[in-house]
Amino acid sequence: MSFINNGFLHLAINLAFLALSIWGTIRVGMLADATNSDGLIGLTVAMGCVLTVLYIIHLVGFMVIQPNQCRVLTFFGKYVGTVSDNGFYWVNPLYAKKKLSLRARNMDVQPIKVNDRNGNPIMIGQVLVWRIKDTYKACFNIDVDAPATAAQASDNKQALKGYDSFVNVQSDAALRKVAGMYAYDNMDSAHAGELTLRSGGEEINDRLEEELRHHLDIAGIEVVEARINYLAYAQEIASVMLKRQQAEAIIAAREKIVDGAVSMVDMALKKLAAEHVVEMDDERKAAMVSNLMVVLCGDEGASPVINTGSIY
Repeated sequence: MSFINNGFLHLAINLAFLALSIWGTIRVGMLADATNSDGLIGLTVAMGCVLTVLYIIHLVGFMVIQPNQCRVLTFFGKYVGTVSDNGFYWVNPLYAKKKLSLRARNMDVQPIKVNDRNGNPIMIGQVLVWRIKDTYKACFNIDVDAPATAAQASDNKQALKGYDSFVNVQSDAALRKVAGMYAYDNMDSAHAGELTLRSGGEEINDRLEEELRHHLDIAGIEVVEARINYLAYAQEIASVMLKRQQAEAIIAAREKIVDGAVSMVDMALKKLAAEHVVEMDDERKAAMVSNLMVVLCGDEGASPVINTGSIY
């Protein structure tokens, strides 16, 4: 870039200014002892002062750029450019230099209470990894000195500041929007194929990342990764939803038990008829089916009754 120079070259120039200043001071002392020429002494003093001022001003222009850091330069309010290559540089001492970190940052957004698409209150949280990508937007499009909201200050021992505060508020808004677009879970079999917060997995995380990019683009912030790390029903309906899930599990289990019992009874009747073990009319078959279904579908073990006489 044309507005930056090699720092080591200017360091040598600055040391030359310092050496000349020291030499000038010594020279003034020697002239004061050797002659009483006020004009020559004054000229030497003036040159020494000028070199000292140049040394101090020149010293302000040095800057060191660490890896994954940068300096945003402005000249009396005008944006000049951004230095992101790590190394030792010298720039115009009148440039205002703002330090920015380009390193990735991690934010654990605490669970918040929102309503899903069906209106059920749920608790949802996320983990966000982000970093600054566009330094111009990051410096001039948002006010990073704005304090955190009162709600954040009451929830945290120390209120978030700067970019963390902005990212926290925008990630909260994005998370609320995504949570309201999907149901927590499928309430009935009619919506069994729909995407939900519980079953969405990576698709929900991708949708969350897209929404976060839309919210954070104004600040020049890049979303590296975002994923939901906490999902649960709110406390006021958690017990009711647990009972519903238990009922669904019982019904699903009963359906499997009945399907298995019917296939076993059918197999038993066919095998008895095929091997001619016993000849049964429709009434006896109905009685056998009833007994087998009770045994196979009952919650408790059946107590057998031994018939020592005729079944009639």
